[in-house]
Amino acid sequence: MRDAEKGGRVATVKGKYRAPALQKGLEILEFLAGTTIAMPMSDISAALGRSVSEIFRMLQVLEEHGYIARSGEGYRLTNRLFALGMQQPPVRELLACALPEMHDFAAATGQSCHLAIVSGAEMVVVANVEAPGLLGFAVRMGYRRPLTLSASGHVLLAFQPEAARAAMLRDIAAAGIDSDSLPARLAEVEAAGHVAMASPMLTAITDLSAPVLLHGAAQAALTVPFVDGAGAQVDRAGTTAALIAAAERISQALELGGPADRIA
Repeated sequence: MRDAEKGGRVATVKGKYRAPALQKGLEILEFLAGTTIAMPMSDISAALGRSVSEIFRMLQVLEEHGYIARSGEGYRLTNRLFALGMQQPPVRELLACALPEMHDFAAATGQSCHLAIVSGAEMVVVANVEAPGLLGFAVRMGYRRPLTLSASGHVLLAFQPEAARAAMLRDIAAAGIDSDSLPARLAEVEAAGHVAMASPMLTAITDLSAPVLLHGAAQAALTVPFVDGAGAQVDRAGTTAALIAAAERISQALELGGPADRIA
């Protein structure tokens, strides 16, 4: 049986609705989110299997609303979707609790830090504080990496109730990422209470990460790309201890409903 047009929407035989224009727009956003360079209209059209005329109209609308922007001969995703997500009350409360502690941590250790949350099969950085002084390494806001390939991701997976972790592992499997060795690794992380692992991106950096918990489940991972050397203000052991303490204070603030100075 064919779909029937109803009021600009398409009703299926199962009683669900399709919105072709919305579907095309979402396909474009998802495609651009997976690219690292600006993509020409012709490449977007070919990748999505849609005509240039269909893509042209959708690109105009998405650009007018600020979700994409032109860059040279192509289009790239803006941070508008990221900014909308950051306006959600749970994220705002998390940042309100975390940022003061992150600034204190950076000042005390001389190391930068960032806060990451789960986004599907990936972790995404939602806040960062750079190291004071002239030297340091910082991870930019909006940076994404598979949960299985990052210290933050291991923490976010390890400190979850069984049902939540199973759902996250399903997302990882659906993304085609190998997770066979994860259970043993996550058990180690949970037992240790934190992660210390060589950075998968830079050989001179060790990623240290600890969970920010609410009711026993990781809401975020507080992570330090630890830079060692003669100029290090605090050694790795001291930095790890300071990181765990900062994550615990953020967790306590979340449990109480906000930063301590806002609680009557």
